This record gives sequence, C-alpha cells and structure tokens, in this order.
Amino acid sequence: MTDVRAVYEAAAHEFDRDRSKSLMEKFYLDRVLAHLVDGSSVLDLGCGSAEPIAKFFINNGCRVTGVDVATAMIALCRERHPDQTWIEGDMRRLDLGRRFDAVIAWDSFFHLPADDQRAMFPVFAQHAAPGAPLLFTSGPQAGVAMGEIYGRALYHASLDAAEYEQLLATHGFKVLLHRIEDPDCGKHTVWLAQRA
Repeated sequence: MTDVRAVYEAAAHEFDRDRSKSLMEKFYLDRVLAHLVDGSSVLDLGCGSAEPIAKFFINNGCRVTGVDVATAMIALCRERHPDQTWIEGDMRRLDLGRRFDAVIAWDSFFHLPADDQRAMFPVFAQHAAPGAPLLFTSGPQAGVAMGEIYGRALYHASLDAAEYEQLLATHGFKVLLHRIEDPDCGKHTVWLAQRA
C-alpha cells in the first residue's frame, strides 16, 4: 500500500488544478440535498480542496465540516471557505462527538485497505443523525487496484457489493441507490444509503 497522505500532500496543488469542477457527481449530490434543509450539517470525509463537492453543499446553504489527512488540502479549504470547519485528520480515527445531517466519502474511502473500510462503518454510524444520507464511492468489485497520480502510485481497494450491503445493514443504514461504474459519472461506483 502507498502512503496516500504523502501522495496527496505532494500533489495537492496539481490535483486541485486538474480536479474536474464540472460536477459530474451532481445527480448523486442532488439526492443527498433532497434530504437536507437550509443550515443542515454535512460531514465531508476526505474533503480534498473543498471543490467541487463541499462547495456544492456550502452554496446550497449547508454547514460543512471537512476532514482530510493532507495538510496542504486543508489549507486550501480554509483559504477558500474560512467560515466552515476544516479538520486535518484521519477519518479512521474520527470521533467528533456529534452527528451530522449527511455524511460524504467521495473518492476517499476507497483509498483505505479492506479491513480499515470495514472499520469505517461504525464511524459512519457514529456521525450520522437519524435519517442522514451516506454517500460514498467504492470499487466495482472486491480487490486492490493501483492507480497513478502525477507519477506517484496511488492505492485503491474495495470490498464486494454483498459485504458493503451487509455492513450498511449491520450499522443501521438502508441502501437507497447503488450504481456500478456509472458512465455518466466518470465510471464511479456509487453507494447512497440512509441512516435508520
């Protein structure tokens, strides 16, 4: 496994420059937003530079708490949206002592090894208010895939769909939507669930 924190720390500004801001994710973000009202709280795990996902929720009247392991990413967030809450930290050890109206882990959760992904479901449940949507991306099937970003190896892993479904159910989430390699969203495999 590569050091994901080091990769994003080194590539933060290049990543931010090249990260699509076209909101190909909007179909899914709109479905999360449908559960929220003005002033709702959103927890963005692996928030990157806050754009475009955290910015989408901020622009729609939500209060965002973003968590990212890379100092350089959090610096960009604070510079752009100083009125929101930005936390440098590892999502695996998160314990904020509060619940949020929505939890997002888009293109972040899948950088964790399989056992760490399994251990994230209690963390999701601990931070999700009753009725809160949970949106995350995974791989299309179980296994490890190595990618590359700006010449640096980048680790990705996934469980299989049945295990995600079991973990969600065990921790009080109902699957609302699951799409595998959505061609309209950059071939992302997307999960949208809701806390009971």
